[in-house]
Amino acid sequence: MNPETADVVIIGGGLQGCSIALHLAMRGRIPLVIESHRPGRFASGVNAGGVRRLGRHLAEIPLAQASNEMWHDIQSLVDDDCGFHAVGQLKIAESDEDFAKLEARALDVKNAGYDHEQMISREKLRQIAPDVHPRAVGGLWCEGDGAANPMRTTEAFYRKAKSLGASFRLGERVLSVVRISKGWEVETSAGKITANVVVNCAGAWGDIVAGWFGDTVSLEARALTMMVTERVRHFLRPVCGLASRKLSFKQTEEGTLLIGGAHLGYADRERGIAEPDPLKMAISAATVSDVFPLVKHVRVARSWAGLEGVTSDGIPVIGPSENADNVFHAFGFSAHGFQLGPVVGRLMTEMICDGRTNLPVEPFSVARFTDR
Repeated sequence: MNPETADVVIIGGGLQGCSIALHLAMRGRIPLVIESHRPGRFASGVNAGGVRRLGRHLAEIPLAQASNEMWHDIQSLVDDDCGFHAVGQLKIAESDEDFAKLEARALDVKNAGYDHEQMISREKLRQIAPDVHPRAVGGLWCEGDGAANPMRTTEAFYRKAKSLGASFRLGERVLSVVRISKGWEVETSAGKITANVVVNCAGAWGDIVAGWFGDTVSLEARALTMMVTERVRHFLRPVCGLASRKLSFKQTEEGTLLIGGAHLGYADRERGIAEPDPLKMAISAATVSDVFPLVKHVRVARSWAGLEGVTSDGIPVIGPSENADNVFHAFGFSAHGFQLGPVVGRLMTEMICDGRTNLPVEPFSVARFTDR
């Protein structure tokens, strides 16, 4: 039996894979996405859903700015608002030292040519977050940022891509990819596929797939943990973090409190398992109770963890392979790739279809690991 043929094979059906499939389909290409479980299973559908430019690595800001514009019109892209609310994102200074740290950050962003991060006073902080602890002295504020529902978003990109002709094979594992005379042969648990182009969106397994093409990436699989509480009265509008302590904190429309902050659980990449660490969850709960005392007695309903690939320099790998023609990478988003999902699909499609993109992607080249 001859192998199935495909124009573009995308390995991994998380948000990045679904977004690339959608944008390729919009350009008339016919992508095939191979996903070992279901879209959003490991990271894309189980994160905090932060849609932020605030606190980005300076190299990521151009991408985050472009993606922010897409988020504000997300309904027209995927026929769903994805639960997106532009409630703003806030980083709180708990001391004068914190305030100075945030001022230095704001100056770095300004010197890089951007003005989306603004310092706010103690008084302005309490207008935005009235119930914050009295010791807080101010903060760093980003108007127009916000949050969305991660699973709803991933599923929306998945459905829209399918409606435009993209194919998905779920519950199927990619075992190897080898060069053949005309393109690539992708072997999966269900058979073989020949493809002109291969895109690596394998998330926590991205470095393994990159290695098949001779590309070396320093990446660690980590279990990023979250927890959600019972419903309480609405008291908080923005998404909040802290200048010096780990915290991601917001209140949903339903009234529950979603608490994260990059606390690590137990990651087993070989078995595809991520579990929360109860001690880290206790630290996270204590932190949010300290900053917002009124939640001290609110009960936690459940906690969970997702598997994410974190690179050694904390920014993703985006762009062509260093060693293989017609191979592209989009992985290693290091626990902050959700907001970038819409624009990554667009710029990867530009690279595949046009051989270029107008966004600066050089800092995300896989070659940076070889250079080191």
